[in-house]
Amino acid sequence: MALTLPLHSRTAAHPADGPRGRAGLLRPILRLTGWRRLGLAWLAGALAALAMPPFGILPALALSLSLAVWLTDAAAANRPALRRLLPCGLVGWAWGFGYLTAGLWWLGAAFLVEAEEFAWAMPLGVVGLPFGLGLFYGAGFAAAGALWVRGPGRIAALAFGIGAAEWLRGHILTGFPWNTLGMALGQDLRLMQAASVVGLYGLTVLAVLVCAAPATLATGSNPRSRFGPSLAAAIVLAALALYGAWRVDPAPDPVVANVRLRLVQPNLPQDAKFRPENRDDIVERYVELTQRPPEPGEPRPTHIVWPESAFPFLIQRDPDALAKVGAGLEPGQILLTGAARADEPLPGERLRYYNAILAIEPGGRITDSYDKVHLVPFGEYLPAPLDWLLRAVGLRQFVAIPGGFTAGERAAQRILTVPGLPPVAPTICYEAIFPGAVLPPDAAQAAGAGPGLILNVTNDAWFGDTPGPRQHLAQARLRAVEEGLPLVRDANTGISAVIDPHGRVTASLPLDKERVLDADLPARLVGGTLYGRLGDLPFGLMLAACLLGALRARMRAGMRTGMRA
Repeated sequence: MALTLPLHSRTAAHPADGPRGRAGLLRPILRLTGWRRLGLAWLAGALAALAMPPFGILPALALSLSLAVWLTDAAAANRPALRRLLPCGLVGWAWGFGYLTAGLWWLGAAFLVEAEEFAWAMPLGVVGLPFGLGLFYGAGFAAAGALWVRGPGRIAALAFGIGAAEWLRGHILTGFPWNTLGMALGQDLRLMQAASVVGLYGLTVLAVLVCAAPATLATGSNPRSRFGPSLAAAIVLAALALYGAWRVDPAPDPVVANVRLRLVQPNLPQDAKFRPENRDDIVERYVELTQRPPEPGEPRPTHIVWPESAFPFLIQRDPDALAKVGAGLEPGQILLTGAARADEPLPGERLRYYNAILAIEPGGRITDSYDKVHLVPFGEYLPAPLDWLLRAVGLRQFVAIPGGFTAGERAAQRILTVPGLPPVAPTICYEAIFPGAVLPPDAAQAAGAGPGLILNVTNDAWFGDTPGPRQHLAQARLRAVEEGLPLVRDANTGISAVIDPHGRVTASLPLDKERVLDADLPARLVGGTLYGRLGDLPFGLMLAACLLGALRARMRAGMRTGMRA
């Protein structure tokens, strides 16, 4: 009896080995080759974008991943493991390319804000970025293809491959974890509660396991392998929903005493009106919104929040404007505002600019500040070492700062100290989409000595009334659940919101409206969360379990093949 080593076994045989009727339904898909196979993979990926905010259609991801499984079946059929890497990787790249193109098309709106300068580069963002990021999915599908076997084992292989790929996408080359697949489960209030244990990347593994499971309904060779994965997926979804229902008490979370927030949403357009020559009008607009009286019977705001880049100038270097802002605050009020700031250069160095949050008290004195750590490539700076080449061809970052912004030091990321507030974990713009990175590295969540809220100021005016601002809010909201902290989010054009540590939106403002939002500050979750203490360790264990499950299925299939030989 000869045993074939699992690495070289041909256990990923053509999946048309189930009952003839079901195999016949898949035959047109399984027979696709070349660009036709990749074209269907692209369409399947595009379909998955419907599972993301603002749509949240989970069955779309189930159909998309089922198609991905069947296309990978065809790519891996009758090939040794190493020879599957390229065809399976191409399927994954095409799937990811379609998914990100359909999910990130709204990035094109930013190129039209100053169309005379940036419109020519729009294909680089709308097509080029998804094209390149699709390589992460290509690598994930290639890894899954090396483990591919008939039956439920290939679902675990796909969860391992995509889970690892999504983690890498969120960390390599500064990271871009936008629309990570876990967001398919991270929108429903009950299902998102699992993020308090496993985080966004753990939700991604669960989403793939659950949504790829129906693929076996058409390819299982016996009732157990055919129906078992879908039954298990239904049980997992039910367990997540029950855990979420248990975790979210119907009663509202307690609030912090003696704190009344006012979020100012000025709805300033990101065009010619937002220029230095309009500085006085912009400051007056903010001050007028800040001084509006509260609703009858409501308490006076104690803390005012203005959005990212509130001013088209350096307010710290403009005493008159700073005095005007300070005069607009009542005694005891504190302002937290986004603003560009500059450091005095050392001899021979250029002025260094930072995208910052400033704490300002009445009278105009700046009492504390935070510098953005995670800058947006091409938006706030041009990536080295190609910045000189990009400038040579006439490309600059969207924000017109000489030389671009300088990033704050991650090791020096700090808590804002604001009188009357719990310690504040500040984030600016898309810093809020990075799981495990919204708090300083040494934040002591478990001991109760860490931050009491996450503050996110942003300016989504670049993207207009598109899915972009809604996706941004949904991803920031999940950070509150992961860390067990309330989230206070102020956006120039919206969506501004206050969110409790269970992910419930307690107050919000609609997109593209000039308004103020007065709200209480929810208290942090006592004891924090498991994710807040362990970070991505649970996700790593889930990934290892999927790998071991896929390897076990592959070894068993290889043994069966060897025994038949």
